[in-house]
Amino acid sequence: MPLDTPPPVAQVIVTAARLPPAAADAAFSIVHLGEGDLARTQRIDEAVGQTPGVSLFRRTSSLSANPTTQGITLRAIAPSGAGRTLVTLDGVPLNDPFGGWVIWSQLAPESLSGIDIVRGAGAGPYGAGALTGTIDLKERDGGIAADVSAGELGSQRASAAAVSTLGRLEFFGAASYDKSDGYVPVRGRARGTADTPTDLEAKSISGRVDMATGLGLLSLRGGFFEEDRGAGLAGARANASGNVFSATLARAPRGEALGWRLQAWRRTSDLFNSSVAVSADRSTTTPANSQDKTPATGWGLNGAVRRKTGGLEWELGADARWNDGEERERYTYVNGAYTRARTAGGKTSVIGAYADGSWTTGPWLVAGGLRLDHWETTDGKRIERNLVTGAVLLDQHPADRDGEVVSGRLGVTRDLGSGTVARAAGYTGFRPATLNELYRPFRVGNDVTEANAGLKPERLAGFETGLTHKNSNGLIEVTAFWNRIDDPVVNVTLGFGPGTFPIGGFIPAGGVLRQRQNAGRIDAIGLEARAERKVGPVTFRSALSATDARLDGGSSAPQLTGKRPAQAPIWSATAGLSAELTDALTLDTDLTWEGKRFEDDLNSRVLDPATRLDARLDWKVKPLVTVYVAGDNLLDANIQTSRTADGVPGYAAPRIVRVGLRLAL
Repeated sequence: MPLDTPPPVAQVIVTAARLPPAAADAAFSIVHLGEGDLARTQRIDEAVGQTPGVSLFRRTSSLSANPTTQGITLRAIAPSGAGRTLVTLDGVPLNDPFGGWVIWSQLAPESLSGIDIVRGAGAGPYGAGALTGTIDLKERDGGIAADVSAGELGSQRASAAAVSTLGRLEFFGAASYDKSDGYVPVRGRARGTADTPTDLEAKSISGRVDMATGLGLLSLRGGFFEEDRGAGLAGARANASGNVFSATLARAPRGEALGWRLQAWRRTSDLFNSSVAVSADRSTTTPANSQDKTPATGWGLNGAVRRKTGGLEWELGADARWNDGEERERYTYVNGAYTRARTAGGKTSVIGAYADGSWTTGPWLVAGGLRLDHWETTDGKRIERNLVTGAVLLDQHPADRDGEVVSGRLGVTRDLGSGTVARAAGYTGFRPATLNELYRPFRVGNDVTEANAGLKPERLAGFETGLTHKNSNGLIEVTAFWNRIDDPVVNVTLGFGPGTFPIGGFIPAGGVLRQRQNAGRIDAIGLEARAERKVGPVTFRSALSATDARLDGGSSAPQLTGKRPAQAPIWSATAGLSAELTDALTLDTDLTWEGKRFEDDLNSRVLDPATRLDARLDWKVKPLVTVYVAGDNLLDANIQTSRTADGVPGYAAPRIVRVGLRLAL
């Protein structure tokens, strides 16, 4: 070898710092979405929403949903704006530190390699917030994906994500831009000049550096997002922004060697959100409140060690999350100016530890975990002032509260042979109330919902059993479950306008006063099923969810007993196909149907059943380049998403056809 020839360098394979999937996961209900599933959609929440039992609040995607209603819940037990599901990106929570909702525009589908949807309470490694399950997003760790499209309603979108390796470093970068002129949610004769489009402009950027070190793989990540949107009424708008930084150091277990992960993260967010009162003939609006700023910070630490010895795998871990935030708001609009101001917020924290593990022997897998969490709600405040005189009208400082929650899970699977697996699982979980639920009242049109600083954590217990059959031609999966939520946070009706109330103040005609309360319990029984079948060049897919959820309001809200939770449908179903028409031409269609929902806790405002047809035609012009035409809501169905007290319905987006170009490597 010549002296000037450098010695050979061993190839270093770098991926995002994360532990591999645990063997215990197979004992619970998990649906995996791959890059192919994500490539068919423009928004992550729309991709997730195709899974049976996944409930986006108010039937609206992030195309038109106000930031405060972008909550997500699994199993259709009781959807809410705050959401009852923990959403993570490689272990870092994406739920907003003030409100618990998820601003979906902070990530584009092109930036992900896959999504795991874990249905059932999140004891074990998931912890607080995973009341009805966990949605775990996995960031791309290889290749390139880019998408550019334009379509009706002035929609324009561009997104790209790429990974590049340089020596011992791997660089990931992603950026997206989404714009729409929007649509008017109110249609027909009910529409007035006060009804305006839900326009949208959203942008995000993120980056990650992965580096192999002597201790393990180090990942440093940062991201920023902002979205600005109209709320469908003249004078009502929302702007949400934030950033996140995380550092993860991990080493995957090899053989019987110990694997581990250490992670720290910090997330900030801010929200501007204005609302208006609407005249009876919907011709004019009057400013009702202006939530000028909502600065909030969430930060956390987590760590885990894992080892596998023969058929035994175990994991020990601990995690901590802290949230700190407040809203600064003006309200009571008189003679062309706001006359009152409110500052409300506080701090919450959850610190927990867990042990989780599994044992595999022959056809059996037994998995289980146990958690202990300590939660606190501190430094709460709600201060209201007269902006004209400066006088303090309200000065509340609720007492600090704390408590402990023990939760656990246990699952068993048996391989019956020939691709058939039976399983059964039981679990418990909890979700503390968000700062938004505890301290901030809000208004939508003429409806007012008051906060409640005394809210207790929601707690869930559940059991499920299922059967899965899988072979080279497809799969069939059926799951039956029972869940109970104790002390669910429910918006309880207190009175109707016009009138003045001890809390909430004056409620105009056609309006309703509600307050967030821990209202008894929710019992839900359900059935989930999905099937895929490949016949030649065509793959058929279908899914069904049936969830009968009922409230027992107890002595605190007896009027709710026997009612269905707001926004919780009993039935939902999807059917679709992917057909390879030629070597270069592929057709995808999805038909979605959902039964009626109720807009309110008293089940007095009915949202009609809804049907939606989506389709997409892809033409591969080159091995890595695809041109497509896609249509959302092709039948232009009137899909009801809301209904006011005086009976005016709001609707989801009409038919939108777009064309685009996609690059994938």
